[in-house]
Amino acid sequence: MKEVQILDKKFREFITELKIREKVQELALKINTDLKGREVLFIAVLNGAFMFAADLFKRIDLKASITFIKLSSYRGTCSSGSVRELIGWNEELKGRTVVIVEDIVDTGETLEYTFNYISGRNVSDIKVVTLLLKPAAYRRNIKLDYIGFEIPNDFVVGYGLDYDGFGRNLPSVYKIML
Repeated sequence: MKEVQILDKKFREFITELKIREKVQELALKINTDLKGREVLFIAVLNGAFMFAADLFKRIDLKASITFIKLSSYRGTCSSGSVRELIGWNEELKGRTVVIVEDIVDTGETLEYTFNYISGRNVSDIKVVTLLLKPAAYRRNIKLDYIGFEIPNDFVVGYGLDYDGFGRNLPSVYKIML
């Protein structure tokens, strides 16, 4: 197992680059099948989802576009308990099929904020895809349509996820070593 040091914390490889690539392909195939014939807007939540969104979107065979929003709910290794909107919305959503692209869903606060905003814009359908889900931490009732990996409630970095801004560039997902 590979280990990395990021700032003051050590992390061990948890999900390899190959497993991520295979899972992204699997999720894209399912989305392509389920949403065939629809025009779809993918909304990726920055910063963490940028790698996942890019890799997923390259495999989408639908009439589709993508946009990004930037929200923040983390400080260090913990959720702050509130969502801050850093970059807002600039797409017309009325009547559209929207897929929210998340890197990770833990408590679900950011997802709930995003979902509620979108659902209040008269969209025709909302789907949610996340690479990672922490079932033990999830506290909301929003249906997650496409889940890559269910993981324990441990802090993870890599493949877009960070620890205080570092580690996003790692091609695998790493779990904190306690």
